[in-house]
Amino acid sequence: MRPSVTVWNENRVEHTVAAAAEHYPDGIHAVVLDALAEHGLPAEAALLDDPEQGLPAHRLDRTEVLVWWGHEAHDEVDDAVAERVAARVRGGMGLVVLHSGHLSKPFLRLQGTSGELRWRHGEVERLWVVEPSHPIAEGLPELITLDPEEMYGERFDVPAPPSRHPATRRERSAVGRSSQPPASR
Repeated sequence: MRPSVTVWNENRVEHTVAAAAEHYPDGIHAVVLDALAEHGLPAEAALLDDPEQGLPAHRLDRTEVLVWWGHEAHDEVDDAVAERVAARVRGGMGLVVLHSGHLSKPFLRLQGTSGELRWRHGEVERLWVVEPSHPIAEGLPELITLDPEEMYGERFDVPAPPSRHPATRRERSAVGRSSQPPASR
C-alpha cells in the first residue's frame, strides 16, 4: 500500500518572480504532485493561503509523508501549525523538506538549531542513494545527477549524528563514509 502524501507549498514565488511563474504556472506544488503521480503515488496539495494554512489536524492525521516546499514566507506560518506538523513528525509522519525549507518553522522546531547552511549557484550536484532498502528510496537509481543549479552545503547547522565518519571521494567514485571513524586527538 502506498503512503498518503501531502505536498505543502507557500505558493508565493510563483506569483512574485517572473521566471518561477513561467516554469510553474500552476504552482511548484503541481509539479511535485505530477511527479509523484507519474510513479503511482497519489498526493494532495496544501497551501499557505488555504484554511488553517492547508494543514488542519484531520489532514495531518491521515498524512503519512509531508513534502514541504518553502522559500520566503516562513514567518507567515502560524506557530500552532508549525507545532502541529512537528508533533506529527515526532509521532512517525515522514517529512521531506525541499528548497529553503531548512528555515521553515517545523524544520527548526524538529532540529532545535538555526538551520543555517551555505548556499551557492551553478554547480552540478550528484545524489547517491546510500540506503536503497529504505522505503523512500524505492525505485530510485543509485546515482542522480542534477544540472547546475542552486546548491546547499556544509556547514549545515543541524544536530550532530550519533557517530561521525569522514566522507571520502576518489576520482570516478562515489562519495561515502570512510570505513574507519576519525582518530581521537
